[in-house]
Amino acid sequence: MVTKKATIKNSAGIHLRPSGLIMKAIEQYDGKVRLTNGRSQTEVDSIMSIIALGLCEGDSVSIEVEGPNEAEKAEELVELFETHFDFPARG
Repeated sequence: MVTKKATIKNSAGIHLRPSGLIMKAIEQYDGKVRLTNGRSQTEVDSIMSIIALGLCEGDSVSIEVEGPNEAEKAEELVELFETHFDFPARG
């Protein structure tokens, strides 16, 4: 198991669209991903499990990955959680 920390940088937090992109990175993964934010934790199995954590800008999230290529998957998820999403993209 690999555990990494990420700090939410998106000004609107992790809402529906970022959660969808994060879930897309997890749904084909043949392993387990668990998120913990200090208030609660969840085994990621849906977009709602991510949204339910209520991650806001500046919050920290611990990402635990267990399975094949877990270090690489954990790094990929850290990058996604730390992305400043811009929906819709500004010119």
